[in-house]
Amino acid sequence: MLTICEQIIDMRYYIYYDYFIGFGNFIILKGGVALIKSMTSFGRAQSDEGKELSFSIEMKSVNHRYLDINIRMPRTMLALEEKIRSIISKKLSRGKVDVFINYKNYGNTVGKVKVNMKLAKDYYESFKQIQKELNVIDDISVTKIARLPDVITLDEPEENLDDIFEEVSSLIKSSLNLMEEMRIVEGEKLKSDILLKVNAIERYVIEIEKLSDAIPKSYKKKLEERLSELLSGVDIDESRIAQEVAILSDKAAVDEEITRLRSHLSQMTNTLELDEPVGRKLDFIIQEMNREANTIASKSTDINITNKVIDVKNTIEKIREQVQNIE
Repeated sequence: MLTICEQIIDMRYYIYYDYFIGFGNFIILKGGVALIKSMTSFGRAQSDEGKELSFSIEMKSVNHRYLDINIRMPRTMLALEEKIRSIISKKLSRGKVDVFINYKNYGNTVGKVKVNMKLAKDYYESFKQIQKELNVIDDISVTKIARLPDVITLDEPEENLDDIFEEVSSLIKSSLNLMEEMRIVEGEKLKSDILLKVNAIERYVIEIEKLSDAIPKSYKKKLEERLSELLSGVDIDESRIAQEVAILSDKAAVDEEITRLRSHLSQMTNTLELDEPVGRKLDFIIQEMNREANTIASKSTDINITNKVIDVKNTIEKIREQVQNIE
């Protein structure tokens, strides 16, 4: 008999593999399957051959609490930075994203060479002064002066930013589509692993509940045996024993914590089925699950329950590691 969580996993795999269709740089999913996305991805795109302006774009992303976009591109394109950020932020909601943009101009556009004669003269006079005061050999040449900073500069014509943005925006979108494919595939793997771990916690909770239910009976038996040893031959007040057992049972009761923990497990399973960024919500649910596990451990008077709680916390920590990489 499969648990509810296992049935969900089996059904989701059937839908995913039956309706997953790769189409160019896009992923098409039918049947209303929710998509969990990883924050780890890579995408690359470049201009078609033969264009005067040839661009190559590489984008990679890793997990991050917020959306952090870092763009490296030629200085002449800095005016387009905000537009490029806008395209990326519409597609991604979390992750540290590094964007590398390079381009070459294969057109016939020729720049104009400029000579800063005043600067060249200042360099020359400085050289002559050094030669005179230090009495060194005078080996000043035109070539040496020309190589000095800003003596000769190339005044390049301004690029048409509209044309550049049209090309770059198209390549950015292509790169984002490739990243999207990778994020979905990796996200599905994370989702499957988390659901399996949720199912494991459900089993631990069932065992904890059984052990918890047996605590009053076990405590009563131990208390009676202990009193029999201490009060040999003396009648034992059953009502007093029942009162002591009730007090301990109340202190050790974990029914509320188990109910809340099960509620959090249900919330996690339902959240994984949402077709939206859920990383932050899952992280909050993990914190609440850990809180309930700690409370159960603090109330526990049974070593077996404590051991099961350790198993629960260990599995929660493994889920936390996976959640950290979900968008």
